[in-house]
Amino acid sequence: MRSYQLYLIEDEFASHYFGRERMFYQLFLEYNRANGHLKSIISKQVDFVTKPIPVLRIHQLLHQQLSKVKGFKVEDGKYIFENKNSSTSATLKVHDRWLELESHGPVDAETVFFEILRKCETSFLAIDLAANKYGWLKPIKERKYV
Repeated sequence: MRSYQLYLIEDEFASHYFGRERMFYQLFLEYNRANGHLKSIISKQVDFVTKPIPVLRIHQLLHQQLSKVKGFKVEDGKYIFENKNSSTSATLKVHDRWLELESHGPVDAETVFFEILRKCETSFLAIDLAANKYGWLKPIKERKYV
């Protein structure tokens, strides 16, 4: 099983830290491990570098893109995609400040959600804390100055 947290990074920070995504990963790792006063401090840092999730827009886009897809359903506020042929499944839960995505089997099911989300916003950062993996859903292109 893979478990991702997806955060919408403020555009200014996303472009400034392009290529140094590990710094975001470290911040979110510390945030998940911390407790007490340290958690409250790191929480403020996380709030500062992230944008609120456009919840309504995400819900509309998911319904629009997936409503006619075989194996898609919504249960208890969770979006579920299952592909019986390849034994894959993914579940997406939308929160105010992040998205949770859990998937089983090959990466096919999570890719369905990633492709839809990358169309919605340009600065989604996906983090898999258990596997020490992280990356942009839609890589930011560096500006070339002449």
